[in-house]
Amino acid sequence: MKDLPKIRNIGISAHIDSGKTTLSERILFYCDKIHKIEDVRGGGDGATMDHMALEKEKGITITSAATTVTWRGLGQNGITHSEGGGKEITINLIDTPGHVDFTVEVERSLRVLDGAILVLCSVAGVQSQSITVDRQMKRYRVPRLAFLNKMDRMGANAHNGVKSLREKLNHNAVLMQLPIGAEDQFQGVIDLISMKAYYFDGDNGENVREEEIPSEMQDQAQSARDEMLDAISVFDDQMMEDILEGKEVGEESIHNAVRKGVLSLELTPVFLGSAFKNKGVQLLVNAVARYLPSPLTCEKPQANDKETGDKVVLEPVDNKPLVAMAFKITDEQFGQLTYTRIYQGQLTKGNFIYNTRTGKKVRVGRMVRMHSNDRENIDQAGPGDIIAMIGVDCASGDTFVGQEDLKLFCEGIFVPVPVIELSVRAKDKDNQAKMSKGLQRFMKEDPTFHVFTDEESGETRIAGMGELHLEIYVERLKREYKADVEVGAPQVNYRETIRAASNFDYTHKKQTGGAGQFGQVVGEIKPLTEENREREDQLFRFHNQIKGGSIPTEFIGACEKGFQDVMDKGPLAAFPLINVEVFLKDGKHHDVDSSDMAFRIASRQAMRQAVKNANPVLLEPIMKVEVETPNEYQGFVIGDLSSRRGIIEGSETNDNGDAIINALVPLSEMFGYSTSLRSGTAGKAGFTMEFSRYSECPSNIQEKVITERKEKLASDD
Repeated sequence: MKDLPKIRNIGISAHIDSGKTTLSERILFYCDKIHKIEDVRGGGDGATMDHMALEKEKGITITSAATTVTWRGLGQNGITHSEGGGKEITINLIDTPGHVDFTVEVERSLRVLDGAILVLCSVAGVQSQSITVDRQMKRYRVPRLAFLNKMDRMGANAHNGVKSLREKLNHNAVLMQLPIGAEDQFQGVIDLISMKAYYFDGDNGENVREEEIPSEMQDQAQSARDEMLDAISVFDDQMMEDILEGKEVGEESIHNAVRKGVLSLELTPVFLGSAFKNKGVQLLVNAVARYLPSPLTCEKPQANDKETGDKVVLEPVDNKPLVAMAFKITDEQFGQLTYTRIYQGQLTKGNFIYNTRTGKKVRVGRMVRMHSNDRENIDQAGPGDIIAMIGVDCASGDTFVGQEDLKLFCEGIFVPVPVIELSVRAKDKDNQAKMSKGLQRFMKEDPTFHVFTDEESGETRIAGMGELHLEIYVERLKREYKADVEVGAPQVNYRETIRAASNFDYTHKKQTGGAGQFGQVVGEIKPLTEENREREDQLFRFHNQIKGGSIPTEFIGACEKGFQDVMDKGPLAAFPLINVEVFLKDGKHHDVDSSDMAFRIASRQAMRQAVKNANPVLLEPIMKVEVETPNEYQGFVIGDLSSRRGIIEGSETNDNGDAIINALVPLSEMFGYSTSLRSGTAGKAGFTMEFSRYSECPSNIQEKVITERKEKLASDD
């Protein structure tokens, strides 16, 4: 059995442009995985973890990339850690996108990781996407360290970064280091545990020099250390007693207390540096080895038993049946590449495994360990490993087991709903085939990317998380599939819901000679509230309250399907219905004439009538918008957002004197906003936008949308 205490499965997540990929590049370099550092933007071959041509061109991460590195620690003695010491730690690292349009990449990565580094810009602190990433980490209970990057930038302030972690994310954030120098004078850091100063020499900061703390910073460092000890002593009773009695606290005791706090998700240690200037990264990797959990010490993952419904704890051991989860898939020239996290047992090349969703038996023909876009063939993998299988057909989120009778499935990945759509049309038949092939692949790889055919117009429509999301896929169609496509104007994905409860009582009866059709359903529909949901992403809920067999059990499934059929098209403008729960209370059946079809039709008609009487309303997607602008343009930005029906939530000023304005704005008003913002602020302002929630349309907007929709449907006919 391999040395599980020495494995770390971690991800790097952050707001756009906080320096995640730059940090990943430095980690690869200091772990001897690469021998030359490349920049994210321009020149050379581009960052190792950004392997797509589009990523290199745009300087953004679009897909998460995985790699495995070995960290040998600092100094002659290597790194020691609480899980058994030793000089080498194996780190499975995933670099994730920062842009909210690719949020599913972060979501599915965090689902299978044991720990994470939350990267923040030390000038801007916590930004809008930092909040989203933090919510994702909390959803999957991922322990994390924080890294305040860009300490060399004008306006960098470590204390403000910690303050924003505490105030905006409610983290118990504690500084583990102090910066030596600030902004362009940033030279190194003081470690508050060892009370030593560290400088990073050499062309790429590869030589870590340990010195005594500069005399002028001794008092400041001692004060910060006392504050740090006070914060972490709550995780160790002995340490608290020693501090109260004025005794010296040993370094190992401090490390253990920090580790306990991190693993309990009640402490976020904060480290400092500048990845671009090669400062502070090695100490951060040391902290990963010391404080983040191994597959043995992370919170034990659980699977659900399909037959009993019980939760089963998965043990990271070799001698139990295999349980693994496919968390990401990509279609490639030689077959599907399935990124897989192994939780229990061993996966061996040539073995047969079972997909618990489909029940299919598949053979593992080839397994690889990924390094961004490169791969290394392996014959076996065990618990804690993140590897990829080649040629295994499955969907993202599928569970694989080693025994056919093991009916376990791991809880899936939260998938946000798409908020924007546009039409795509191929120039001719040849291009149509290329486009279809590409779209099928993208839809399989990305659960937030939807492709469908508009029944009325027959046109192909794609839906996703934002303009950039869809723009990237259209560009990939042109580049990777050489498909000549035309793109229609973006359209908002409206939704419909109900505001009141409504009863239904419908009988479907048809007699045409021979076997007839008969089914009666009686019940009630109600708005589905957040409190009544079983899952965060639940939009429809069905309650079977039939007593006494008035509708036989075998027809209940058909009833549920009938109710769900109507969710595809609401009564106002044929947009999908959301947030409805159905209570089936009574009904009647006929011994001969009742069938699945009869009850499905009855339920469909009953639902249509009930929804019309339940005060239906149109919902529009509301986006959370954060604009950063020089102060002199603050009035223009606020006025412009207000004219777009935006609600200003607040504004603040960062250390550079720039204003940060937060607002909630309907998506329909945000098309072309980047052009308007650039022209109104002389190109000096920037913004980020992410989906916040669905909200009721004002009546005038609702009428306009419904009228336009009816005109479109009529013209398509």
